[in-house]
Amino acid sequence: MTTIKNIVLVHGGFVDGSGWQGVYDELTRDGFRVHIVQNPTLSLEDDAAVTRRVLDGLDGPAVLVGHSYGGVVISEAGTHPNVASLAYIAAFAADKGESVNTLIADPPPGAPVPPILPPVEGFLFLDRDKFHDSFAADVPAQAAAFMADSQVPWGVGALGGTVTEPAWRHKPSWYLVATEDRMIPPPAQRAMAERAGATVVEVIGSHAVYVSQPAAVADLIRQAAA
Repeated sequence: MTTIKNIVLVHGGFVDGSGWQGVYDELTRDGFRVHIVQNPTLSLEDDAAVTRRVLDGLDGPAVLVGHSYGGVVISEAGTHPNVASLAYIAAFAADKGESVNTLIADPPPGAPVPPILPPVEGFLFLDRDKFHDSFAADVPAQAAAFMADSQVPWGVGALGGTVTEPAWRHKPSWYLVATEDRMIPPPAQRAMAERAGATVVEVIGSHAVYVSQPAAVADLIRQAAA
């Protein structure tokens, strides 16, 4: 078995691909060719198309990695022939016909409620004052403030986009559970990982575990590439 050399990173809602820099640094140091998708998060169909365009340009197989809403994107786009394996980072591993909306419709009792503000002209933001605590509790305050102030508007349509054929039914998958996540409850993460038959690693971290613990995230991706 040769190690897969291409890694494709897909960000989630409210953020852009720059949050992957720590993971990028870890993996490129090891000789991986890392590609970062800048999905507009306006619709699932469009984000999957943007991801497929990156996959089209690869010279060999890849690990396709998704954080948060990016998990829905990789579930949809990951059937691409250049995808060898999938890695979900505190992400929605959606099944056929599922969307972010359906997956968050019935939260576990006592789970924190993400501080998503009411939509404005079809777009969502997180409450800036609650961003650090809810999304990035283990990220330094100054960095979390920058993330809160540089939020990408998340289109309501993207949350309603449903997966047509989940890639995890056809490709081996890995899942990193963030045990202190206040956006996607850890029990929900474990349930999705189990349903996907994923190899699971648990890390003590917030929803922004890909920012706060890039080495642990990179380790999981290395497993998926091996």
